Amino acid sequence: MYFLLKKIGGVGKSCLTAQFVQNVWIESYDPTIEDSYRKLIEVDGRQCVLEILDTAGTEQFSEELYMKQGQGFLLVFSITSTSSLSELAELREQIIRIKDDENVPIVIVGNKSDLEEDRAVSRSRAFALSQQWGNSPYYETSARRRANVNEVFIDLCRQIIRKDIQASQERSMELAMNGRSGGGGGGGGGADGGGIGGSEGQSRQSGGRLRNRRRAKAKGDCVIL
Repeated sequence: MYFLLKKIGGVGKSCLTAQFVQNVWIESYDPTIEDSYRKLIEVDGRQCVLEILDTAGTEQFSEELYMKQGQGFLLVFSITSTSSLSELAELREQIIRIKDDENVPIVIVGNKSDLEEDRAVSRSRAFALSQQWGNSPYYETSARRRANVNEVFIDLCRQIIRKDIQASQERSMELAMNGRSGGGGGGGGGADGGGIGGSEGQSRQSGGRLRNRRRAKAKGDCVIL
């Protein structure tokens, strides 16, 4: 799953990713550096390989390409900034337009929950946005305290898995119907799932910086914005 971190002024996406991938808190970072990571996690008995790209100012063409490739999206804002929340609606509209899909897996993330005294976005306002978007759950996270960091990625993975299974079932049904109408053997309508394999367990995790982009393991593509 491929995650793109698109900069919305200081909402803490790079810190969130560093906590998730490397279990470390970064006090400060250089926003001009582009970095890539890979993380293997197990969600509900399925192995997911996440690829995360932390960009340093992506051009419009590249941004749209990343969105087109993505299977799921984390939309991150800071609870201390109303403007960062306002930008999410435009991002979602752009994603839906590029993907041509109203049901793209999305998780809304309100980061910096440790700065409660500086809160500018109420929980009720964020939850209202979640309900307005229909199937986009809302989490509040703290990269500093590692609160709900794993949960947002796991939730997004679950959404992608469900969508992947549904697409596989639809392909199998289509192949079966074509086989009957054509009088031939419907060919194995496979459940390759487009990128998520199976394994036992609940939530084992491993990760590090991405140095090898060979697709040795089945994986999907996701984006974090």
